[in-house]
Amino acid sequence: MKRVMFVCKKNSARSQMAEGFARTLAQGKVEVTSSGLEASQVRKEAIATMKDIGIDITDQTSKALSDFNAEDFDVVISLCGCGVNLPPEWVVREVFEDWQLADPAEQPEIFPRVRDEIKERVTRLIESLTEKSTPVG
Repeated sequence: MKRVMFVCKKNSARSQMAEGFARTLAQGKVEVTSSGLEASQVRKEAIATMKDIGIDITDQTSKALSDFNAEDFDVVISLCGCGVNLPPEWVVREVFEDWQLADPAEQPEIFPRVRDEIKERVTRLIESLTEKSTPVG
């Protein structure tokens, strides 16, 4: 089973939404968590925006990347362009992508648009990871 880390600056919105989508869409086929270059708290707008489409992330908490070991993850996805600020061991995992999504914390009215973009990208990611890990025959 692939292990996925979504990372963002403060682990308060984009990475939290990505974690929520991955948990829902992967249905136990991948392990997933999220973290930030620094921990903060999950934004109420992120919780509300996800709740609008039936995904509850109220129990998710903000975590610092420094609390994890890169070797424990196969896939690292940066959602904010912070890949250049990640320690080198995080960007050399089996899969590393930097999605560089707009920050809805700076423009709360774009939360739904960013959420939908995250859903689309997470869907493609989960499909690619589960196709690779599905035994043939």
